[in-house]
Amino acid sequence: MNSLKIENLTVEVSGKIILKDFNLEIKSGEIHAIMGPNGTGKSTLTKVIMGDTNYKIIKGKIIYNGKVINKMPVNERAKIGIFLGMQMPVAVEGVSNADFLRSALRAKEGDNFKLLSFIREVEDLTKKLHMDKNMIHRGINDGFSGGERKKNEILQMNILKPNIVLLDEIDSGLDVDSLKLVGESVMDYYNDKKPAILLVTHYQRLLDYIKPDFIHIMKDGHIVLSGDKSLALKIEKEGYDKIIGDIHE
Repeated sequence: MNSLKIENLTVEVSGKIILKDFNLEIKSGEIHAIMGPNGTGKSTLTKVIMGDTNYKIIKGKIIYNGKVINKMPVNERAKIGIFLGMQMPVAVEGVSNADFLRSALRAKEGDNFKLLSFIREVEDLTKKLHMDKNMIHRGINDGFSGGERKKNEILQMNILKPNIVLLDEIDSGLDVDSLKLVGESVMDYYNDKKPAILLVTHYQRLLDYIKPDFIHIMKDGHIVLSGDKSLALKIEKEGYDKIIGDIHE
């Protein structure tokens, strides 16, 4: 069983504290959704877990399978099975999707890498995600629409087969059909591999497809309320201000 544990994590960026004594543990086979108002630290959390050096850990620990990884570089975190599907995936000219994925998978699998299996899997996944087959040979996200970039993140997830999946607003920029496609693809991967999933979202609509076991509301850099999927329905109906206000009454 794989686990990711965050203990008393306080994080600073550009001199401002974003996460404050944040605590959370996720394990294989669990889906956790993080929700909350803008500016509460939701996206910061995923970036810090992935090792973004723009964010400074003031105190606390990020523990993966019992090992503190605070100082582990991004590429090493990817190799041990942590994946971040980004809210705003960047475009990289001159490096094709195929070359990037092949290099990343070879680095992870070493001598177990099989080129023919890789090619077949990429072909199958591009069809499943309704992606133009030529996209795999273009620069990473180069000229892609917002929805195409998000599908590309899910393609990468399926190829790299992480144990810990972080999805930062993977639903933003998706139309109704693409949202369903992406959500179902994530659940197919979950049902097959049983990873731990940490999902950042603002909207209940994504949770119609990706079924969380736990929902956490963040405010001021830490979790103020946790519950099951019914909490998302309550948020949609009543809003954050009402729910968070009730906590402090």
